Amino acid sequence: MDYELIFLAAGQGKRMNTDQNKMWLELASEPIFVHALKPFLADSRCKHIVIVCQADEKPIVQHFLGKMALSASELAQIEVVPGGVERQHSVKNGLAKCGASELVLVHDGARPFVSLAMIDRLCEAASREGAAICAVKVKDTVKRVERGVVQKTVDRENLWQVQTPQAFKQETLKEAHAKAAIDDFLGTDEASLVERLDVPIQVVEGSYYNIKITTPEDMPLAQAILEELEENKH
Repeated sequence: MDYELIFLAAGQGKRMNTDQNKMWLELASEPIFVHALKPFLADSRCKHIVIVCQADEKPIVQHFLGKMALSASELAQIEVVPGGVERQHSVKNGLAKCGASELVLVHDGARPFVSLAMIDRLCEAASREGAAICAVKVKDTVKRVERGVVQKTVDRENLWQVQTPQAFKQETLKEAHAKAAIDDFLGTDEASLVERLDVPIQVVEGSYYNIKITTPEDMPLAQAILEELEENKH
């Protein structure tokens, strides 16, 4: 099934200890932004990309798009819009620009290692169930802590680390955002909004490589992942 993509690039560099948007940091001579966008540009099912960025960074986005040597048809499918104060507001801004596609994916531009196989699993599940997220099972022991003191060891059997992309029927995501606005609810991701509609959300296999680059320690790990993925191509 064809889909449209809301691509979130309105991040900041606070936890990266940098004075620039982390999306512009380079991995193998290309910005994180470019690595994260490429899989969707390579997917023929992706018919429209709405890049949501900080209003004053629109020229930067357009600069990097210009350096990607995209065809006229590829450029025509990309739209750049300003984000909001919170992630949720940015997604809502992007959603307002989506066309008639039944399916909408939302992806965080700080995750540069999405695979087409992951997108396949998401689209198949969301087309069938109406909503789907990719995730990986928690590996570590998890403890609930209050004021620095362990209260309980949490059973990790049913704990998953959620990633993006996330995929939804467009009408479902719009309904979830409308309800959140009425209730003055601020969620941590799109699934947390859709959950409030009591819509079942299918979990599909993500990847432990699909990391979100957030802190300086993530950059060496990202470089190692990139090198391994490149090796596996040959």
